[in-house]
Amino acid sequence: MNPTTIEIIATTMFGCAVIHTFLVKKFQELAHKYPKGSIGENFFHFLGEVEAVFGMWAASFLCIFGAVGGFGNMINYVENPQNVNFTEPAFVFVIMAMAATRPVIKLAEQIIVGFSKVIPLEGKMAFYISALILGPILGSFITEPAAMTVTALILQKNFYSMGMGKKFKYATLGLLFVNVSIGGTLSHFAAPPVLMVAGKWGWGLTHMITNFGFKAVIAIFVSTFMYAFYFKSELKGSFELRKEDTSKMHPRWWITLSHVIFLGLVVLTAHHPVIFMGIFLFFLGFVTVTQEYQDERVQLKESLLVGFFLGGLVILGSFQKWWLQPVLSSLSTIPLYLGATGLTAITDNAALTYLGSLVDLSADAKYYLVAGAVAGGGLTVIANAPNPAGFGILKGDFGEEGISPLGLLVAALIPTVVSLIMFYFIPSL
Repeated sequence: MNPTTIEIIATTMFGCAVIHTFLVKKFQELAHKYPKGSIGENFFHFLGEVEAVFGMWAASFLCIFGAVGGFGNMINYVENPQNVNFTEPAFVFVIMAMAATRPVIKLAEQIIVGFSKVIPLEGKMAFYISALILGPILGSFITEPAAMTVTALILQKNFYSMGMGKKFKYATLGLLFVNVSIGGTLSHFAAPPVLMVAGKWGWGLTHMITNFGFKAVIAIFVSTFMYAFYFKSELKGSFELRKEDTSKMHPRWWITLSHVIFLGLVVLTAHHPVIFMGIFLFFLGFVTVTQEYQDERVQLKESLLVGFFLGGLVILGSFQKWWLQPVLSSLSTIPLYLGATGLTAITDNAALTYLGSLVDLSADAKYYLVAGAVAGGGLTVIANAPNPAGFGILKGDFGEEGISPLGLLVAALIPTVVSLIMFYFIPSL
């Protein structure tokens, strides 16, 4: 390892950002010590926003990069897509904003309700199981960011806002993050860590289903039923979808179909930001025209914050190659499997698999790298690209202290272990 000065600075900043994510609760507490609306309160609230953490440290790093290496070199580095590629943050921003619209949410709810009716359990438990199984698995087709957004919004409306206990909320959050992370492995284009390597390694739809997808589905079923029966006392009784604002009309079928088509076009052009951003602008125009069937606003602010988070992660993560690549190349199969899971907790799993694609790995090593990366994708907010979307939607239901990183880590451990067992012991087809 011979890191440059810039790489050492970037790694230091990356470490500070990771530590910062575990301190957001403290910053929120400090904010309450200042008068409401004061600069002090707003400043510490900003420091306490998880979505702002990596963007904030990335901006600080770029300033130092410019001062040490020259601002021209810094700008050239950031503008070169071979060094820093902002396609994924832009894609997540667009897909999250589109998936959070009323017609898409209503369609997903109808699918989940329909599936829950074939489950021979009480209504509330059946809907919970259906949402946490079907929602994440849909991520293989509508992409993980869209699945995370839709499922989190459904859980927020029908469970989190209904006075459920904090233990239930943390457990469900951890289960959601893990299920979404592995639920996108039925295809080669939906999960960011798979997307990073599928083209280079020649992994297509058949390869993903026979090596990862069916194992992920089994893991999702096992983990979800375990959590549902553990919380059976809170999931007793019949279930009805939460009443909505009657001032908004139910979306017509052609409006819902149009939203699905827009989503499909964005997925098909996921590697071409100029194209999918243009599609998104047309989508916003369509939403404006059909406003009487839409929510009051498109969730642009929330989506932009998630994009800001991922953009910062991309900038800082791109400089971690100097230590991650030697670590990955030095590990044998099983240490690589468990090491990938652990490293995912402190890095983005897409960045981890991308760096792995730069190393000459055996077929087994490739499998265990990706399996470990997706299995560990629910351990922290930064572990998987869609996690900030779910975090942003659900954090308001955890009170003023917000979501504890340690609480999320503990909640995600059981479904993570279940996933590791399934990916390791179940033979590929």
